[in-house]
Amino acid sequence: MKKIEDYVRSIPDFPEEGVIFRDITSILQDADGLQLSIDLIQEKLKGLDFDVVVGTESRGFIFGVPVAYNLHKPFIPVRKKGKLPCETISREYDLEYGTATIEMHKDAIRPGQKVVVIDDLIATGGTVEAAIRLIEDLGGEVVRVVFLMELAGLNGREKLADYDVQSVICYDGK
Repeated sequence: MKKIEDYVRSIPDFPEEGVIFRDITSILQDADGLQLSIDLIQEKLKGLDFDVVVGTESRGFIFGVPVAYNLHKPFIPVRKKGKLPCETISREYDLEYGTATIEMHKDAIRPGQKVVVIDDLIATGGTVEAAIRLIEDLGGEVVRVVFLMELAGLNGREKLADYDVQSVICYDGK
């Protein structure tokens, strides 16, 4: 049986020289890889008491929705600015070359709800940190954050030091 790492395609020198790009499409394109990735993320939630799953656009949707479905939990999307139709709250966060804004429906999280955040990758941690702030602004409590992959060399975990952060795969580099 293959390990989840065996499904990840590593592409050297992309998007720039010296970077190894960890491609999740090779996981998604293989039925066994996709199933294994969902199972391993879900395993990180075993025995945890929580009410709702939050995923960030767009790859957090890919992994968060099947987990929410399997565990019979609601799924709340965090989207790029301007994509949600109802009243929203927003957070701006830093990118390597500028800023971005994410939003969540204002009525998506009820005060006191226990929330799990799922995303494909933690690099610098900015996107998920902003999503956590949105959840907390609405009175939710983030009880765990689960990533399929972690690029430890980018120190994203430091931004999330106050939270229970788990990753299925951890790569030392960037």
